Amino acid sequence: MTKREESFNRADFLAAFKKIYGGADGVRLFRSPARINIIGEHIDYNGGKVFPAAIDRYMYFAIRKRNDSKIIYNDLQFEGTFAFDANESFAYKKENSYANYLNGILSIMKKRGLALPCGFELLIASTIPPAGGISSSSALECGFAYVQCGIMDQFIIATGKDKTAELLDCATLEFEYVPLVLGDYRFVVMNTKKERRLSDSKYNERREQCESALAQLKAAGLPLPAGGRFSNTRDLPNLCALAPEQFAQVSSCIKDQTILRRARHVVSENERVLKAVAALKAGNLKELGELIRESHASLRDDYEVTGIELDTLADSANAQEGCIGARMTGAGFGGCAIALVHKDKVDNFIENVQQIYTKKIGHEAGFFACSTSDGAQSL
Repeated sequence: MTKREESFNRADFLAAFKKIYGGADGVRLFRSPARINIIGEHIDYNGGKVFPAAIDRYMYFAIRKRNDSKIIYNDLQFEGTFAFDANESFAYKKENSYANYLNGILSIMKKRGLALPCGFELLIASTIPPAGGISSSSALECGFAYVQCGIMDQFIIATGKDKTAELLDCATLEFEYVPLVLGDYRFVVMNTKKERRLSDSKYNERREQCESALAQLKAAGLPLPAGGRFSNTRDLPNLCALAPEQFAQVSSCIKDQTILRRARHVVSENERVLKAVAALKAGNLKELGELIRESHASLRDDYEVTGIELDTLADSANAQEGCIGARMTGAGFGGCAIALVHKDKVDNFIENVQQIYTKKIGHEAGFFACSTSDGAQSL
C-alpha cells in the first residue's frame, strides 16, 4: 500500500498511468467527492430526511479503452493488479477486494442490456480516508459509473453542488439544495482511524430492530391525531412518517425497551433534520450546533452505534473553544465524526482534541477541515 497523500497532482497521476499501462494517449479523467452527513443518521432506510453535503476530498479515475476485451484495475493506494474479461459473468470474490464494487456495477449494466464492446484499463487515486464513514466506497462506485443512483451516499456524491447541502427525502427521492452558509465556521472531519466495516458492525441488527418497531406499531392499529398524513398506525409506511408527538402517544405498544429506543432515535432524528435545515436557512448556527450535539447523544444512547473512539472525539470536540457542535457521521462503530468549528480556532481545536484522543485511545486520530464540492464529474 502506498502512502495516501492529502493533495492530488494531475501530472503525477498521468505519469503513474503511463508507467503502469504504457503511454497516456486517450486517457479520460474523472473525480468523485466524499460526503459528510451534517445530520440525519440511520434514518435513510427508515424513510427519513437526511442532510448531506459533498466535500472537497476526492477519488480520481484515469480510464482508457483497450483494443481487446481485457479489463485491468490498479489503485495507487492498494497493491496488486486485478484483471478480468469484459465477456465474463462477474461474481463476488472476497480476494478481489475493491474490484468487487466495480465489477458489481458492470454486472448491473450487463443485466440492463448494456454491452461492453471492449475492455479498458483503470487507475484510481484517492484523498478520501478509506472505510472512514464519509463514503469512500460510494465515491468509488459513482466515479467509476458516473451515474446518479442510490439513496443518500450515492445520491449526494452524484448530484452535489458546491456551497450547498441537500435535504433529501429518502422515501420519495425528492430533494432540495440548501445554501450552506457557515460564515466564519468550518466543518472539521475527525477520523478515528478505526476501520469501520458494515458487515462487522451491528448495522443489519439495527435495521431489523427498526422493522420490528414499525411492525408492532402497524399491528397495534392505534389512532393518530388529526392533521397528519396518516390517521392510524396500521397505515404507516415507515417510522419517519411519525412526528415526535405522535410517537409519544403510540410508543407504549412497543414493549421491548431496546426496540423502543431504536425507534425513538429514528423519529427524533428525522425531526432534528427539519429543525437543522430551518436553523441554517435562518442563519442560526448556534441552534444548528445544538442539534448536531443532540444527534450524537441520541446515536450514543438510543441507537448505540458510537463506541469509545467516536464518543471521545465528539465529547472532546464539544468541550473546545470555538466548536459549536460535533457528532459521529456515517454508520458508526468507528469511522469519522464531524465538528463545526470557528475558522480561527481550527488549529488549536485539532491540537487539543488530538491530545485527548491519543491519551485515551492510544493512537492518533486524523483531522482535516473541508469545504463543499460539486458531485462526480469529468475532468
